[in-house]
Amino acid sequence: MEIIILISLVVLLVLGALYVIPRSNNKGKGKEAHSGRNGKTSRSYSKKDVSTHSTRKDCWIIIKDKVYDVTPYVEEHPGGDAILNNAGADSTEGFFGPQHGL
Repeated sequence: MEIIILISLVVLLVLGALYVIPRSNNKGKGKEAHSGRNGKTSRSYSKKDVSTHSTRKDCWIIIKDKVYDVTPYVEEHPGGDAILNNAGADSTEGFFGPQHGL
């Protein structure tokens, strides 16, 4: 009798978990409409848009056609102000340079 109750509880628990856990419609495609840690919807920026963010207090860079707001990292960058060399522009070449070992 105790075994039947235990098996019933396990089955109910599994069914409940399957009901509660949402299913993804992506089927292995990954998250296409979301970005990074904060889950905000992706958006497109022109190079002109990015170029307006070229200061120490507001620094965006482009790496492999993706835009990154690196403002919080500028002061911590181990290469000092080198990160500002391409602020507001494409930094792909500098990012994948020999100094980063990539």
